[in-house]
Amino acid sequence: MQLITFLGFTVFVGIIAYLSTKNTDEDSSDGYFLGGRSLTASVIAGSLLLTNLSTEQIVGLNGSAFTEGILVMAWESLAAIAMVVTAVFLLPRYLKGGLTTVPQFLGRRYDKTTKTLASALFLSGYVVVLLPIVLYSGAVAFSAMFDLPAILGISKIQSIWVCVWGIGIIGSVYAVFGGLKAVAVSDTINAIGLLIGGIMIPIFGLAHVGDGSISAGFSEIMTRHPEKFNSIGDSAASVPFTTIFTGMMLVQVFYWGTNQAIIQRALAAKDLKEGQKGLILASFIKILGPLILVLPGIIAFHIFGDTLTNQDEAYPKLVSEVLPASLVGFFAAVLFGAILSSFNSALNSSVTLFGVDIYKEYFNQEATEKQVVKAGKMFGILLAVLAMFIAPFLFYADDGLFGYLQKVNGCYSIPILTIIIVGYLTKKVPAIAAKIAIILGAILYSISIFFLEPYIVNNAVAKAEAAGITGTELIYLKAGAYPHFLHVMAILFILNVVIMLVIGMIRPRTESYEQVYTRQVDITPWKYVKQIGALVCVIVIALYIWFSPMMMG
Repeated sequence: MQLITFLGFTVFVGIIAYLSTKNTDEDSSDGYFLGGRSLTASVIAGSLLLTNLSTEQIVGLNGSAFTEGILVMAWESLAAIAMVVTAVFLLPRYLKGGLTTVPQFLGRRYDKTTKTLASALFLSGYVVVLLPIVLYSGAVAFSAMFDLPAILGISKIQSIWVCVWGIGIIGSVYAVFGGLKAVAVSDTINAIGLLIGGIMIPIFGLAHVGDGSISAGFSEIMTRHPEKFNSIGDSAASVPFTTIFTGMMLVQVFYWGTNQAIIQRALAAKDLKEGQKGLILASFIKILGPLILVLPGIIAFHIFGDTLTNQDEAYPKLVSEVLPASLVGFFAAVLFGAILSSFNSALNSSVTLFGVDIYKEYFNQEATEKQVVKAGKMFGILLAVLAMFIAPFLFYADDGLFGYLQKVNGCYSIPILTIIIVGYLTKKVPAIAAKIAIILGAILYSISIFFLEPYIVNNAVAKAEAAGITGTELIYLKAGAYPHFLHVMAILFILNVVIMLVIGMIRPRTESYEQVYTRQVDITPWKYVKQIGALVCVIVIALYIWFSPMMMG
């Protein structure tokens, strides 16, 4: 019965995606890469949310909440503010320029080399980090949560291979052969399922704790574990409160406002109003994210306590403990959709970046739109196959791999965000400044995180242990030995901006940059975007105040 439910929902999503896209012109760049610039607010919101959600978040963030509590909600709640910034500031400028990719703007604002550097950085991030990790983390979670080795009678590594190739092949069909609209439509349906399925877990979990009463279960957890509901992280936390005002917001604005895999959904809006409505709708739903991505981890802590040796086991174990057997098939399909979405969205964006920014620019400048789409599809197939071969071998990597790969993203996120922000806010900063910012930003961040931090922290720990310092004191000493990587991002962002502005003063462009309205879509803004956006920001601030020690105490 569980297998039938799983297959039924998965096939249903595929059929709806096919019917919704069969009349879209997939031979044109706009048709294939941007769904014919036809996406409405609800489709944009659904696709944004499910592209963002993956097993790494669903399992990983709940695992962090199991250990640290509600303070990790910063990764979710602050995303809502970043979406507002994107809707108000960035999206109107993107749509005015008729962009298909973010690097296209960099080519117009600076030069072709800058655009290529940005596209190469995006693609390297997707190929080396995102695609294999999404496949592997999805395969691990799916295999563990539903005990596929036992069901299929195979080993754990064989189960990983089966899941990786299953997810990869189906995701490739959506992304490579269906284009953005197929991805976005399937994402929207799966987003609805994920919201329903995701909210079921804390509901059943609280009812389990409260002997059938959700309110009693919540009161029990609040009373027994008040420390888990403190939103203010100290210096030893994974998200110290001070990082909210530095690198955390920069990372969020980069992710929601400039990351091609995400912003491509808003670039495909039928007009600016629909794009802004979609982003604001997604921001409201994102505020509810902690219900799905944080609260279950706290519930799992109450139920399982210290019996779990690995925090990432918390969410899968909670699901198997509290979810009725009749709903497991549906939840499996929803989880599969979340895994699939992150993979096919990143793959579709990789196809777009290669076809528009690299193939058309360097391989065949006279290529027709049909040839550009075909080249992009071939590149997408190659990437998918490579990712599917690489991903299972992560099974043999050490436990620090995921933290390492998360930090790698900073090598390109801050440099790219810098040149985009400076590009839109100034008119005279030249292309050489952007090139220096990209290269210098990536090099300095790499040196800081992968050389200076380990060296300084290891020396500090060695001296502390030699002095007999242990336990909590050692943890805080280690945390304070070197700036948090989010603080490092903020420092380098400011440094890059200053360098670019100084170069702009010394060696300005001969002509001021002026953005041209391409008239691809109507850019009349939604008249309520600023008011509703401000409301979203107020709600996020209120959440932090509500769960602060001042209110909780």
